[in-house]
Amino acid sequence: MLHRSSVVNRKRNIESDPIYRNRLVNMLVDRILKNGKKSLAYQISYRAMKRIRQKTNRNPLSVLRQAVRGVTPDVVTETKRVGGSTYRVPVEVVPAEGKALAIRWSLIACRK
Repeated sequence: MLHRSSVVNRKRNIESDPIYRNRLVNMLVDRILKNGKKSLAYQISYRAMKRIRQKTNRNPLSVLRQAVRGVTPDVVTETKRVGGSTYRVPVEVVPAEGKALAIRWSLIACRK
């Protein structure tokens, strides 16, 4: 049985998407993905990018980056157990994890 301390922490290599050549777009597509339909997820995200360009006349990548930067948290709270009671302790967020949280939260808000 492997203990958690002996498990190697491997980072997943996130590739860039075929059109915009950007990792952030690929992270977005991976989060939109449902039931393994990646081509549909690409269609949805590229259609949204096209609509952003038409409505704002700005680069959709810069708009996406600005949106993710605005939602990215600096601090999250973790539960720590001390004695018999639990406390919520603020912990700084790693930038990569913050981006993932921002994309996840944005998509949850969009789906409501």
